[in-house]
Amino acid sequence: MPAASAPGETRLALTAGIGCYLIWGFVPLYFQAVAQAGAGSWEILAHRIVWSVPAAAVFVWMARQWGQVAGVFRQPKVLGWLLVSAVLISVNWVVFIWAVNSGRVLETSLGYYINPLVNMAAGALIFRERIDRIGQAAIALAVVGVALQALAIGHLPLVSLALAFSFGGYGIVRKRVAADAQTGLFLECLLVGVLCLAYIVWLEAAGLGHFREPVTAAWLIVSGPVTAVPLVLFAWAARRMPLSAMGFLQFLAPTISFMIGVAQGEAFDTLRMASFAFIWGAAAVFLWGAWKRTRPAAAAALAE
Repeated sequence: MPAASAPGETRLALTAGIGCYLIWGFVPLYFQAVAQAGAGSWEILAHRIVWSVPAAAVFVWMARQWGQVAGVFRQPKVLGWLLVSAVLISVNWVVFIWAVNSGRVLETSLGYYINPLVNMAAGALIFRERIDRIGQAAIALAVVGVALQALAIGHLPLVSLALAFSFGGYGIVRKRVAADAQTGLFLECLLVGVLCLAYIVWLEAAGLGHFREPVTAAWLIVSGPVTAVPLVLFAWAARRMPLSAMGFLQFLAPTISFMIGVAQGEAFDTLRMASFAFIWGAAAVFLWGAWKRTRPAAAAALAE
């Protein structure tokens, strides 16, 4: 577990966390624009990872962390954990890209509503954070919401569950890895970027790629900073805030995505409405519990 943060650093971590989730809330619109320019999900994923390497390298340079990057290469265990986190975030990315371009923005929203509850359970199982009765009630409501969603679509909401657990796993690994945000993101993208670059070269050689089209190429290149900025903000904040607190902030992104899905006319029948009602109930209970836990600390800080 990271050491307790100073008040000033805690405020910065909160700002970074809010910023990353606001970006993630609106990012479906970006990937829909890239798809409309002609690129498919796997091509978008490959470019997203490849162009994240130079974007992340800029952050490493700004933070003067090249020595840390070199040091990680001398620590096979740390490098191995970063490879695990790279695979987890790659799975999350490709599922998300495919979903938002297949008329499933509401399912992605559900997944990221579930994710804070996954974080809560992980906090209990891995970091020995206690789940009180409020937390248990929030998880129970979320389970009912997932069950109703399964009834609404006729099967388990696999997109939602894949997003929740892959990103939950990513957060867990990154919290345990002894590498700063910039270093970790750079190495994650570098580790899988070689395969992605080979895939892009093959696509272009086979005439199946879209990088020779100027507009599409521009959209694909921008995927680097669009990816790197919120991830650096997330990883930096995650190492300085409790996992449960990061889960608290994460309700921002799915709320924005939910509004996007509804505005785009995705199916929202009675069962889905009931499903989201339970999920929102879980979110409300979760937020109330988080507020209740932090109130004594806030009161003590004001008294100082």
